[in-house]
Amino acid sequence: MHKAVNILVSGGGTGGHIFPAIAIANGIKMMIPDAHILFVGAKGKMEMEKVPQAGYEIEGLWISGLQRKLDARNLSFPFKVLSSLWKARKIINKFKPDAVIGTGGYASGPLLYVAAAKNIPTLILEQNSYPGITNKLLGKKVAKICVAYDTVKKYFPEKKIVMTGSPIREMINHLQVTKEEGIQHFGLDPEKITVLVIGGSQGAQKI
Repeated sequence: MHKAVNILVSGGGTGGHIFPAIAIANGIKMMIPDAHILFVGAKGKMEMEKVPQAGYEIEGLWISGLQRKLDARNLSFPFKVLSSLWKARKIINKFKPDAVIGTGGYASGPLLYVAAAKNIPTLILEQNSYPGITNKLLGKKVAKICVAYDTVKKYFPEKKIVMTGSPIREMINHLQVTKEEGIQHFGLDPEKITVLVIGGSQGAQKI
């Protein structure tokens, strides 16, 4: 009888971190049906709702991003980091993960940092052409870095990089909606050319 595999997955704050994390978890479950997967996110953020909806358990850390400008909210940041490091260590000691995966966002910082310090196999996923602060810092600590673009390689140690592309949830791969149904749903004019413009993270606000 083989030992059950325990996997910790962390990432959140935006859908760009959460949904790839769920896609990875789903992929692991397809390959290893009896794998135990636990998510770690930031308290009060959307992952605390989306992850349970996808059928997974999640633990929350008291953590938030550091404001780039002078802001009173930054005064609590050091305490949040210390609190999150303590809880991350507690989660890891209890769950005893065989591997820890981070998809970006500030919630993954403390968890991956503690896991790497304990010599637990770690990897991060960087889907953008320019890495965020958390992944930039973690790149020096983790064992492997999965990327989607060649342009991001210059920001990380080359020997750690693995070109994987971005994970996509299986439900998206099997969508059965036709073009005609889409036109009808959104009330579009089929005689006109329709251009869809999308943006992730901060870019979505500008659009």
